[in-house]
Amino acid sequence: MTDVQLKIFLDIATEAALAAGAVLQAYWGNLEEVQEKGRPGDLVTEADKAAEKAILEVLRRHVPDHGILAEESGALGDTTGTYLWAIDPLDGTTNYAHQYPFSSASVGLLIDGVPSVGAIFDPFHNELFRAGKGLGATRNRRPIQVSQTPLLSKSLLVSGFAYDRRETTDNNYAEFCHLTHLTQGVRRSGSASLDLAHVACGRLDGYWERGLSPWDVAAGVVLVEEAGGRVTAYDGSPFQIRSGRILATNGQIHAELSKELLQVPSLTSWGDAVPSRNH
Repeated sequence: MTDVQLKIFLDIATEAALAAGAVLQAYWGNLEEVQEKGRPGDLVTEADKAAEKAILEVLRRHVPDHGILAEESGALGDTTGTYLWAIDPLDGTTNYAHQYPFSSASVGLLIDGVPSVGAIFDPFHNELFRAGKGLGATRNRRPIQVSQTPLLSKSLLVSGFAYDRRETTDNNYAEFCHLTHLTQGVRRSGSASLDLAHVACGRLDGYWERGLSPWDVAAGVVLVEEAGGRVTAYDGSPFQIRSGRILATNGQIHAELSKELLQVPSLTSWGDAVPSRNH
């Protein structure tokens, strides 16, 4: 894959993300229908569907033979080939539905299963994040890099909670509490793609989450790596995009954060530390 080809794909991803962003701006504050997709809190709106349609139109015009994995439409075309686009037309639907302005459109391209191109557009802060393997990472066309925070104790982290958190104890609550005690803070934004983009531009030092889909992280992974950061599984082994779990940092706190994630006390043990109200 040449740089010229990657740049073409990056331009396509950018066009698609911006097209979706324009749709999100148009629907902002004008939603007529908000539905749950089966699990409590897993929402879909007409904005999600319209933004995804805008992305698909761009991809079908430029790369009609490429496979697509879309949040709302699922697998489209040949998803086993060299090129697979993983798209999230509205990452942060719950935020969007409540008019909390923290959502994005995310368009990523996997080449032979490896995240290689990504464009993320935040339509509320007019920020466009772009990256391609070997091409670097930018915010609004200017180069970005990860933070230089050297210690976990000095870091600001971000995470999220999966939609099935009500049904499973494997829900990230214990990790969130544990790391809140060890850092300068842990945020929960509600948009995985923006979490990764903010790690890439140095606003956050690290991010971990479980219960993710490829379209949540495909674009953001490229951003973090091209900005000088590191992306792996929780234990530091190579990142697997279909695993549902990710650890992304500035690189400097990576080993320390990985170690803490692997030794978090079970959630059930936290009850012993909660003061009794029966007094």
